[in-house]
Amino acid sequence: MKVLETERLILRKLNGADAAFYLRLVNEPSWLQFIGDRGIRTVDQAHATLLSGPMAMYESHGFGLYMVELKDGAVPIGMCGLIKRETLPDVDIGYAFLPEFWGKGYAYEAAAAVLEYGNSVCGLQRIVAITAPDNYQSIKLLEKIGLKFEAMLQLKNDGSETKLFACHF
Repeated sequence: MKVLETERLILRKLNGADAAFYLRLVNEPSWLQFIGDRGIRTVDQAHATLLSGPMAMYESHGFGLYMVELKDGAVPIGMCGLIKRETLPDVDIGYAFLPEFWGKGYAYEAAAAVLEYGNSVCGLQRIVAITAPDNYQSIKLLEKIGLKFEAMLQLKNDGSETKLFACHF
């Protein structure tokens, strides 16, 4: 089901048929480095995670992560959407794209559309984002869509810190 459309992209709800793509994305070296290893190694595990994660969030909150596809050919290139995490008081924007689609402005196009959607459709007055302190590409994107650095957080018990960015409408 299509949620958003931009000049070059379609953002739609994820479904069980996206499990193979999700499996590939969550095992990309960049995902493992900056987001973390989710331990998803099979299509069945990916399918179960989609059901309990993004698809469940659509039901509970009315939003979630969306599949990002190129309009031309419906090629899946990444995910972008809104997430309500237990570890954060605010809804945050999240995204991940396959490396072969980096540097083409797709992440910016999708994230800017999701940010606007979060405010205009979901009625959110504050949207945050979290990123690893050394994820310079992500930091640059967050600042480009209008989020500002707010604080360093410790969200894990391993002592690592995470940068929190926020946008107020």
